[in-house]
Amino acid sequence: MFEIDDIKIKNALLLAPMEDVTDLAYRKLCKELGADVVYTEFVNSDGLIRKNKKTAQKMKITEEERPVGIQIYGSFIEAMTEAARMSEEENPDIIDINAGCWVKKVATRGAGAGLLKDPPYLQKMVEEIVKVVDKPVTVKTRLGWDDESILIPEVAQRVEDAGARALTIHCRTRQGAHKSDPDWSWIEKVKKVVNIPVVLNGGVMTAEDVKRAFDETGADGVMIARGAINHPWIFREAKELMEFGEIKTILTNEERINTAIRHLGYEMEIKDERGAVIPFRKYYTGYLKGLRNSSKTRNQLMQLETYEEVKACLLEYLDELNNYELEEAV
Repeated sequence: MFEIDDIKIKNALLLAPMEDVTDLAYRKLCKELGADVVYTEFVNSDGLIRKNKKTAQKMKITEEERPVGIQIYGSFIEAMTEAARMSEEENPDIIDINAGCWVKKVATRGAGAGLLKDPPYLQKMVEEIVKVVDKPVTVKTRLGWDDESILIPEVAQRVEDAGARALTIHCRTRQGAHKSDPDWSWIEKVKKVVNIPVVLNGGVMTAEDVKRAFDETGADGVMIARGAINHPWIFREAKELMEFGEIKTILTNEERINTAIRHLGYEMEIKDERGAVIPFRKYYTGYLKGLRNSSKTRNQLMQLETYEEVKACLLEYLDELNNYELEEAV
């Protein structure tokens, strides 16, 4: 059970915080498709205290997202405590500490997974943040810095002692990044040494992966990252698979195309047109994956710069798909 104060969710499905992905629009879409808890992009503590507008914008949340967490990262305790205070002013349900980001420019500067090099320092950081905020504080981390320094049971106990209310574990080391096979066996081991909810992350790409993660590890929740980027329906499919033993809602061409249009529409609500359409190009591969003759349409979409152009192109492609099916049915 993923339980933090009034949040009580059995087999919780969480949308992972992802830079340049989990903005307000994407969180809204995933919430509609079944995500139980969503998180903001990584919020840089140094940027916050310097009052960087772009950084502060990442913390903006809405009521319809709840429960929603703001994730902050940084290497200095003073900056992180101030960032936590500023995050609390946005009234999230959770404040999450990033102790797992593997990216070189983050981890080698002592933030993200870099905190795993000094578990006592991470514990102190969590303690100080817990002292200055009333909102529940959670931690997302990895198994260790590398295969020779897997310290996750110790880290888990330390963050629990420091006052963390839940722990998400990406089941790879920093060294493993996203390339190595995740070792889910650590979830059960960690659950034996702490009493807070433990969430599994890493290697969850399909609804079947979600079910297997719960069945094999006894995790209190499963956090989905890359598996949701190319297939946001994973939340709905996982819930159906766990409840009914099968995925009942068949994903149609219409839903694929209309979901893409709806998603871009949400981006348009929070960004200027160019700022919405150009970055949206990273989603076309996922939305069109497996569809007939999609490469041509995807190439066309990569050249478009307005919402109406994209919408028209996608709807024209949907007509093509429907015509293909009619021809094959004759």
